[in-house]
Amino acid sequence: MSFRKALFWLLAGACGLAMLGYCLYFDRKRRGAPDFKRRLREKRRKENEKAKERDTKFRKLKDTAKLQDFFLQEIQLAEQWLAIGEHTKSTEHLANAISVCTHPNELLKVLEQTLPPHVFEMLLHTIPYAVERLETALNEQD
Repeated sequence: MSFRKALFWLLAGACGLAMLGYCLYFDRKRRGAPDFKRRLREKRRKENEKAKERDTKFRKLKDTAKLQDFFLQEIQLAEQWLAIGEHTKSTEHLANAISVCTHPNELLKVLEQTLPPHVFEMLLHTIPYAVERLETALNEQD
């Protein structure tokens, strides 16, 4: 191995170790903060409340008219989030709409042509979770 290659690998290893040390230092500092656990519990509590709200919405979907209203509402919310660049929230609402749609394949074809490719990929990954939430909520209601 030549001197330049050895020097390159030595510097690359040193940079890698420095980056690892940097990450470990700030992670330890973050976890050692006095209010870390409190903030983490609050964040998880808020996420659980949002999940319960979504499940409550799903449980109310036995009526066809309510189902159609829910579908249209989710499409509108998805459009609003997409317009401001919030792709994650947009895909969640689109996945909810697809999970209650009577013809999801046709809707997916339309969305594939209209959505940016990376957003459509995110949507495809989100759909199974939305369907699972819907099925769980409907089974709990019975």
